[in-house]
Amino acid sequence: MNKINEKRINIERERLKEMSTFEERFSEFTIAGVDEAGRGPLAGPVVAGCVVLDRSKEILYVNDSKKLSEKKRNELYDEIIEKACAYGVGIVDENIIDEINILEATHIAMKKAYEEADKMYRERFGKNINMLFVDALKIKKVDIKQVSIVHGDALSISVASASIIAKVTRDRMMIEYDKKYPEYGFAKHKGYGTKAHIDAIKKYGACELHRRSFIKNFS
Repeated sequence: MNKINEKRINIERERLKEMSTFEERFSEFTIAGVDEAGRGPLAGPVVAGCVVLDRSKEILYVNDSKKLSEKKRNELYDEIIEKACAYGVGIVDENIIDEINILEATHIAMKKAYEEADKMYRERFGKNINMLFVDALKIKKVDIKQVSIVHGDALSISVASASIIAKVTRDRMMIEYDKKYPEYGFAKHKGYGTKAHIDAIKKYGACELHRRSFIKNFS
């Protein structure tokens, strides 16, 4: 490794050390980070990720998924899946979102992600997750200790890892949906309310993926 690369790696390790402050503070717990992707789009599901990191395994460049390129997110997704002690994904579709509202749907997706990760962790290690770091929320109907961290995806390595799992999972779903509904451009905007997306709704009407409660003014 040359000196420039070594310096960059050391800077990155210092950044990750800062992002591990919450984890160090609660180091006696088995911590899972939880985050979501897709609260704002006009179409598609809300997806939550939950990750229990192995503190002995380094994953460089983990960050808030919104700050990463698509290529880097995909690379980190694979590395997190490979190195994590456990992980889970929760998905709540657009029909449920319309039925109960996006905040309630987010709570359900997060709870599903936590339960899936907890099951994996219990199967692998014979014990349960006993603390959650959650981005800006406390998940309803979950009976273990939770720490709500505002901007958690930028401040906690566990939450950032969960944000990557959630974002990549949802983006891949929207890319697949684009094959069925190419006229809306889901592969590009992932269901968010871009001008091109709104124009497509006005031209073609809504498809089954659209959140009716989100597009009242466009359809």
